[in-house]
Amino acid sequence: MRFFAQRRHFKDLSEQEIIALAISSEEDDGRIYRSYAERLRPDFPDTAKIFDGMAEEEDEHRRRLIELHRERFGEVIPLIRREHVAGYYARRPVWLVENLGLERIREEAALMERDAERFYLAAAQNSTDAATRKLLGDLAAAEAGHQDKAEHLTEANLGEEQLDTEKETAKRQFVLTWVQPGLAGLMDGSVSTLAPIFATAFATQDTWTTFLVGLAASVGAGISMGFTEAASDDGQLSGRGSPFKRGISSGVMTTVGGLGHALPYLIPHFWTATLTAFVVVFVELWAIAWIQNKYMETPFFRAAFQVVLGGALVFAAGVLIGSG
Repeated sequence: MRFFAQRRHFKDLSEQEIIALAISSEEDDGRIYRSYAERLRPDFPDTAKIFDGMAEEEDEHRRRLIELHRERFGEVIPLIRREHVAGYYARRPVWLVENLGLERIREEAALMERDAERFYLAAAQNSTDAATRKLLGDLAAAEAGHQDKAEHLTEANLGEEQLDTEKETAKRQFVLTWVQPGLAGLMDGSVSTLAPIFATAFATQDTWTTFLVGLAASVGAGISMGFTEAASDDGQLSGRGSPFKRGISSGVMTTVGGLGHALPYLIPHFWTATLTAFVVVFVELWAIAWIQNKYMETPFFRAAFQVVLGGALVFAAGVLIGSG
């Protein structure tokens, strides 16, 4: 509460402070666009050029604002930033946005331009100086036109061939970073936990004990797979992306795969729980085959044969061991 009490309200800012706020905001936005460009340059060099161009636009806005401040108020620009003003639009951390992929970065850039447009419109309405009001209005129009500018830069830098290449690169990166480790985890969790869960089920015929064994096996396998995936490859040479993302994908999907046929044992009636678990296992195995076919381009029937046969053998082993 004390922090918010110390923030200024926009309506209480002087014209000099509004211009200073605009200057610092343009500086921040220019740095953000350059950060996006550097993040995208290795895999998406043509889109990086677009963000380079948008950063240059922000530099030009900043230059014009500084000239205005020099003419009206002198050389010393007050230190005021967006976090000093209550209700002023915030920017998401670059590291948060840049890890969400190409399209998410483009969406964030469009949102940045809309926020800036609203700010300049409000600032122009609060100004009584004709030259200042004109400049702020021009900048509002420029921010509104940045979508057209981005489209122009896109046309200049991204032909149909480049767009197709970037889409293919983005798809490949998504598969390598999320789908491949997630699929490996789902397969491991679904198949490797079959034996201990069903062995416990048929050995004890106690649904609660079976659920606890399944929960422990699923969580333990998820932790193990997650750490193994993250530690096995830092992604620098293989191009498989962030080890943290791959570890999360693998660990979570391993746990989900095991819990799928452990959760039915929350049902207190043994045969109802077991038959439900049979159905879940059947669905899991075919889902894995479908994912392999869709994302890994494995022929569906070959994927189905491999996954279903392997799962059936592990399942049979668990039942035989538990029944013995």
